[in-house]
Amino acid sequence: MINHQSSIRPRWQTMKMAAIFIAPYKWQVFYSLIALVFTAAITLSIGQGIRLLIDRGFATHSTDILTQYVSIFFLLVIALAIGTFTRYYWVTWLGERVIADIRRRVFDHLIDLHPGFFEKNRSLEIQSRLTADMTLLQSVIGSSVSFALRNFIMMVGGIIWLFITNAKLTAIVMICVPLVVMPILIFGRRVRKLSRQSQEKVAIVGAYIGEILGQIKTVQAYNHQEIDKKNFHYHVEEAFTVAKNRIIQRALLVTLVIILVLGAVGLMLLIGGMDVIDGKISGGELAAFVFYSVIVGSAVASISEVIGELQRAAGAAERTIDLLATPNEIQSPSKPQTLPPVSGNIEIEHLIFAYPSRPDVRVINELSLTIKAGETLALVGPSGAGKSTLFDLLLRFFDTYTGSIKLEGIDIRQLNISKLRQCFALVSQNPALFHGSIIDNLRYARPDALDTEVEAVAKAAHAHEFICKLPQGYDTQLGDAGLGLSGGQKQRLAIARAILANAPILLLDEATSALDSQSEFWVQQALEKLMVNRTTLVIAHRLSTVKTADRIAVLDQGRLEALGSHAELMKCSELYSQLATLQFQHNLH
Repeated sequence: MINHQSSIRPRWQTMKMAAIFIAPYKWQVFYSLIALVFTAAITLSIGQGIRLLIDRGFATHSTDILTQYVSIFFLLVIALAIGTFTRYYWVTWLGERVIADIRRRVFDHLIDLHPGFFEKNRSLEIQSRLTADMTLLQSVIGSSVSFALRNFIMMVGGIIWLFITNAKLTAIVMICVPLVVMPILIFGRRVRKLSRQSQEKVAIVGAYIGEILGQIKTVQAYNHQEIDKKNFHYHVEEAFTVAKNRIIQRALLVTLVIILVLGAVGLMLLIGGMDVIDGKISGGELAAFVFYSVIVGSAVASISEVIGELQRAAGAAERTIDLLATPNEIQSPSKPQTLPPVSGNIEIEHLIFAYPSRPDVRVINELSLTIKAGETLALVGPSGAGKSTLFDLLLRFFDTYTGSIKLEGIDIRQLNISKLRQCFALVSQNPALFHGSIIDNLRYARPDALDTEVEAVAKAAHAHEFICKLPQGYDTQLGDAGLGLSGGQKQRLAIARAILANAPILLLDEATSALDSQSEFWVQQALEKLMVNRTTLVIAHRLSTVKTADRIAVLDQGRLEALGSHAELMKCSELYSQLATLQFQHNLH
C-alpha cells in the first residue's frame, strides 16, 4: 500500500520537496519577493502618511500642505497597485509552473511503477491525488504562501513601527502575542490532521464516482443504482463529517485570534486616547499607531487563517511525497547485458511465483518449460492454472521468487526492460484501446510508423475494410476503451497494432474466446498472418487454435502437468482430455 506514515515523517521533508521543485525558478522567486517586500513597504508607509496628514495637514489648516500630503498618498496608492500586479503575476505564475512540474514528475514515476503497485492501490484514488491534491497545492504555492509571507512582513514591519511610534502602547500589544500564538499551535496541529483525512475521504469519493460511471452499463443492467446511491451518500457524508470537524477547528482558531487581537487594540485605544487627552502624544501619532495595530492584528489573523490552508497543503504534499517515494520493484540492471538477435528461444527453469497481494499462494510452482524459436505453443488448463501469470512474468511485470526465465540464453532480469519488452507483442482477450483516433491507436506500437505502413497492417488484420466504412475512416475518434466498436473490430485493431510492432515473440491471451463465429473467423485469419515466422504462445480455449499449435502445455495449479500434441495429450493426459471434452465438445463431433 501507499505509505501512510507521513505523520512521523519530519516536516522538513515536505519543505525540501517544495524547495526542489521551486529551485529552478530562482529569478521568478526573486521577482516575487522584491514585489512582495515593495508592496509591504508601501502599505507600511501609508501609516506615516496618515500621521503627517493629521499632524501637519489638518492641524496647520493649510490647503497647500494638505494637497501635498494627499498627492503623496495617491502616489503611494499607485505604487502599491503596480507592486501588487507584479507580485500577483509572478507568484501565480510560479504556482502554476511548479504544480505542472510536480504533476509531470509524479506521472513519470507512476507510469514506470511495477503493476503490482496498482494491484494494492486504486488507480482512481491515485488519479484524484493528481487532480485534487495538485489543485490544492497550486492554490497554496500560487497564493497562500505569498499571502502568508506578505502578512508576516507586514506584521514584523508593523511591530517595528509600533515601537518607533510609542513603546508603551506597543508593550500592551506584545503581551497579547503569546495568547495569539498558542491557539495557532494547538489548533493548527488538529487542522493538519483533519485536513489529511479530509483529502483522503475526497479521494475515495472521486474514485467511487470513476468506478461507477466507468461501469455504468453493468450498474444499470443489474438495477444497482439505489445501492450505489446509498454507498456514495455514505462516502460523501464521511467526507463532509471530516470536513465539518476541520472547519470547526479553523473557525475556532480564527475566532480566538480575532477576539484576542482586536481586544488588545481596544485596550490600546483606551490607554492611547488618555495619553492624547493628557497631551503626551499627538492625534497623528495615535492614528498611525491605530493603523499599525490594525495592520499587525489583521496580519496575525490572516496568518492564522492561512495556516489552515498550509496544513491542508502539507497533507497534500505528504501524499505526493508518498507517491514519489514509492520504490519501483522492477527495474533494469545498472549494467544490462546486450541482447543478441532474438529468434524466440525461451527457457523457463524451476519457476516459483506468488503475487505480492497473496504471498502464500503459489500461482507458478516449479515450472520448467523450453520454447523453441518459431514454434507455436498453446497453454491450456483450468482457471487459476497460471497461464496469464506466465505472460506477466515473461514481460517482467513481476519478478519470480526462485527460478529463471531466459531469452536467447540470457536471464531476462539481466536485460534492459525496454529492450526486453520490445521482443514481445501482446494481444489480450480484452484489447486495450485508448481515447483518440483509430490511427493513433494503431500507431501505439510504433508512433513513427508511416500512413502506408499503418494501412498495410490494418489490411493484414482484416480491419481496413470496416475502418474505411467509418465516418472519418482512420481519423475516426474512439470513445474510452474503444467505445463504439464491436468486440471483433477491437480485436482486429489490437492484432494490427501487434503486427506493426513487428516483435519476434507473440503472446495471445484468449484472443478469440469472447467473439461470435463470424468475428472469430476474421480474427483467426488475422492471427494466422501475424503468427508467421514468430514464436507464439497462445492461451486458448478454442480447439481450432489448440489443434494448429506445434505443442500444447497443460498447466494445473502452476505446474506443468503434460506436454505434447493434441492427439498425444488426449491419450496420456486425463486433465487435458477432461478440458477438451468440456470446452471443445461442440467441435469434437
